[in-house]
Amino acid sequence: MKRILAVDDETPIRSFLKRGLEYKGFDVLEASTGEEALQQLRTSSPDLLLLDVVLPDVDGMTLCRAIREEGYTTLPILMLTAKDEISDKIAGLDDGADDYITKPFDFLELLAHIRAAFRRVEDVAHLDTRIQVGDVSLDTRSRLAWREGQLLELTKKEYDLLELLARNAGQVLTKTRIFERIWGYDNDAGLEVIKVYINYLRAKLNAGGKPDLIQAVRGVGYTLRADEYALCGKCSG
Repeated sequence: MKRILAVDDETPIRSFLKRGLEYKGFDVLEASTGEEALQQLRTSSPDLLLLDVVLPDVDGMTLCRAIREEGYTTLPILMLTAKDEISDKIAGLDDGADDYITKPFDFLELLAHIRAAFRRVEDVAHLDTRIQVGDVSLDTRSRLAWREGQLLELTKKEYDLLELLARNAGQVLTKTRIFERIWGYDNDAGLEVIKVYINYLRAKLNAGGKPDLIQAVRGVGYTLRADEYALCGKCSG
């Protein structure tokens, strides 16, 4: 049974989430503050976190970032918030959130986001742990990436995007496919968020004047160039 930790300072919302999710077969834990959430996280090992942005003791985005820095790099975190501006969504994703759900939301919509998050975790668990595309290497277990041996300081979404492109090096991925795999098919962030993150990723990959590996295909999507580079699914070292 999957365990979900619902973090929200409003008792009616927590009760709504607990009642609905338990009916769907999940084990549901509750927390009303950031401190309670960290305690539950450390002692109960939830499989997914539903995290409200507004908490009485800490901002939810700050808490999300702290959770990632504490080592919970693969735990799916879904942010719950009344804010729906694209800048707010990007900020939440940059702080380590996997998904962003705007209040008020339909329960079936929330359930779809949760199931999609679990599918992404299961997909990653079955993939090879080392990817090499030219001078770019990734370790999917540690979620670290390097170019020419230099560690890239990537946010969670930047890493997710790079890994998707690297696993499909030489293939053109449509914007729709990228969005569905990285943000979820029913996420409301909008396709424009892809270009934002492509630019973030390019800036880090191309630092110091390195050649640009990401090619935009007008009207279609993006590809990680693999023409003169060898791609391998498993590499030593």
